[in-house]
Amino acid sequence: MTGGRDDGGGPARRGRRPAGQETREVVLAGARQEFLERGYEAASVRSVARRAGVDPGTVRHWFGDKTHLFTASLGLVDIDPAAIVRAAAEGPVESLGERLVRSVVEVWDTDYGETVRLVVPAVMSDPGLRALLPQFLGAELLGPLVRRLDVDDARLRTALVASQMVGVLLTRFLVPIDPLATLPPARVAALVGPTVQRYLTGDLPEGIAPRGSEEHNSPHGE
Repeated sequence: MTGGRDDGGGPARRGRRPAGQETREVVLAGARQEFLERGYEAASVRSVARRAGVDPGTVRHWFGDKTHLFTASLGLVDIDPAAIVRAAAEGPVESLGERLVRSVVEVWDTDYGETVRLVVPAVMSDPGLRALLPQFLGAELLGPLVRRLDVDDARLRTALVASQMVGVLLTRFLVPIDPLATLPPARVAALVGPTVQRYLTGDLPEGIAPRGSEEHNSPHGE
């Protein structure tokens, strides 16, 4: 068989691919196109491999899994936001808020916020990647928190958490506001953590989200 189409609708590329770093770039380009055309949930390591004209093992060699492949397409090479959230979700729910804030701030602090300042504007200026973010956030970042919480309106609560964390990253790295921008991560977690914890497990005003919104907004589309 000499031709064919990948399951993303484009022509499948065949033949040998260049080795090394050039192969990595070919896979990244194929991944970005696959995510943009099919969405985060529908894309897979295999569909990316078909689009790039390589075998799935080559994709896994460079990027491991779909989550790492997507974050690499955003420009995140050594940081895995999904792993950060999954690790923070382990342990007592009662201290999840402070644990989550501290983990996020410590990771982005490793290069003094340089990754945030480079990646966020680049992603927000690209309509395609910007449209993909809610899918990724729902599946890989907010999803573990929704599953961890045994409370009403879990998706609303995790959305509130996301708003708080975005605010912290904004005022710490993108539009630095002291003293928040220079406080140690543990201090930031101690100050912001209780608010995040209230969003996660505390009482919320009634009437914000209708009952049954959990089933309607299932992160798995069920």
